[in-house]
Amino acid sequence: MSSENALETDVLVIGGGIAGCFAAIKAKEQGLDVTIVDKAYAGKSGASIAAQIFWMVFNPEWTDNFDELMDTFVKSGEYINNRDWCEVILKDSLAIYQDMVAWGVEFHPDWSECIHMFPPFTGIRPKFRKAAPVLRKQAEKVGVKIIDRVMCTDLLKQDGKIVGAIGFSYDTGDLYVFKAKATVLTAGGSSYKPPQFAMRSITGDGEGMAYRAGAEITGKEFLTTFPTIASYPLWGRVTWGYLNLFPRFATDGEGNRALPFSDYLEPGPEGFRREWKLNWEFLVHAGRGPILWDLTPVTDDDIKEAQRAETKSGYRAIEHERIGLDLNQRGKIPIAGGPAGYSQAGQAGVWVHDTKCTTSLPGLYAAGDCGGTRYNGSFLTNPGLGTSGSAVTGRRAGGAAAEYALQVEKPVIAKEEIGRLKKLVYASAERKSGFSPRWVTQLLQNTMMPYFILYIRHGERLQAALTMVEFLRDHLVPKLTAKDPHELRLAHETKNMVLSAEMMLRSSLFRTESRGLHYREDYPRRDDPTWLAWTKVKDERGRMKVSREPVPKEWWPDLSKPYEERYDLRFPGEFVE
Repeated sequence: MSSENALETDVLVIGGGIAGCFAAIKAKEQGLDVTIVDKAYAGKSGASIAAQIFWMVFNPEWTDNFDELMDTFVKSGEYINNRDWCEVILKDSLAIYQDMVAWGVEFHPDWSECIHMFPPFTGIRPKFRKAAPVLRKQAEKVGVKIIDRVMCTDLLKQDGKIVGAIGFSYDTGDLYVFKAKATVLTAGGSSYKPPQFAMRSITGDGEGMAYRAGAEITGKEFLTTFPTIASYPLWGRVTWGYLNLFPRFATDGEGNRALPFSDYLEPGPEGFRREWKLNWEFLVHAGRGPILWDLTPVTDDDIKEAQRAETKSGYRAIEHERIGLDLNQRGKIPIAGGPAGYSQAGQAGVWVHDTKCTTSLPGLYAAGDCGGTRYNGSFLTNPGLGTSGSAVTGRRAGGAAAEYALQVEKPVIAKEEIGRLKKLVYASAERKSGFSPRWVTQLLQNTMMPYFILYIRHGERLQAALTMVEFLRDHLVPKLTAKDPHELRLAHETKNMVLSAEMMLRSSLFRTESRGLHYREDYPRRDDPTWLAWTKVKDERGRMKVSREPVPKEWWPDLSKPYEERYDLRFPGEFVE
């Protein structure tokens, strides 16, 4: 019989990545008792450990035209950015950077070598994968308690307020009940465990807990896409030096250079942005796949140039030699879509109502990839916005949670509620027969991961996928079985991924237009002003309701300008009059 552990804390932070550590450190500054609980190992797992290629920093000394910078930010996000959060992310980023330097995070020493995408945005390269471990050490230094390898499965709710969470150790199977005055969700985004993905532990756990407790979820139709090497999944993303070789030597299945799909149709207008995240998906859809990294024409000078760039960047990714990747073979290497369903940072997540990261549930705050702050709009605007945005939102959420915790009494939670949730925690372990979570996850992947569901969408295909996901939800998920605590974790992850898939499909069906990384073949144009709006999903009496929240009118583009001036990018099938 597993034991039960009851822990009380002022502020509970669920997730120990960049956002979680910043939230905990900020809350601890108020003299409160703060606890981080992480499903894996705080500081060495999740998106924070895999995505630290850039940090975005804005320095006010670089420009005296902040409004122009904001307009660039918002136009890149195709006008569905939350401008309040855009301003916060920009203005707080320098202080975040200075904190991290003071705590020991090593950044590239030469500012002149930083990346400028939309000046004066600057992407700074840290020493690769060192930021999150340093933040854990800082959290421990200031007195934050950290509990690793405990999966929270549901939030505790009493009198309409969130008062902690319940979960279990997947080492021992022991139950954990966390009673907290305030709770901060920083458990990452969602994905379907694609094989070429470096963050396979990210399964929508935070969104799932919040949704079941009654919170609103936003932005599920917008996903992230970037290339990986199909046959070397451990490599994850390419290193900075070799990343430069991707666009130069990427080819389609006919041996042509894999240019953006629109280049095969007609020349783009002045200012057309060539680097579009869906270009290779469009090529595959047109029958020009597979996409290959063709290194046969690469010269020794090309390799040396990539190696110099890599060395100059100040970090190394996973070593090529350790995984057996030899770039000197000059072969043809298949390129895969790594994230395959990963939610977009700074857009998707638990709907936050203000720049304090409050949600619709008192006592609950959300930050990082788990927080639907909507600062990125329909695209990731600049390299480093995911990582630095997580730090900014985490610190804000931690500060607001501390303020709230200082004003409320210790929660009293009904034993009946804890008993009800305990049954849900162990339901799969107590079932004698049923379906393996691994098998159900595979069925979900087969349904959701084809490019013509995730990225090149059509209402009929989305509806077909939704029918299958509803079957998984209603027939297979309630009968998941687990023979040990490890499989119990897999069962809860599978349940959360199925829920995330349903949210993604319903949101994608609901948004009857194309915008950014949401492309509908049956609606290939942006629809202004109808869809100058965000989507929200919420549980209402056991059914998922999708709604629209208009972007404030003062943030709209000038609708008197021609469509072509408002939007630089053209979608296939989008006929502009």
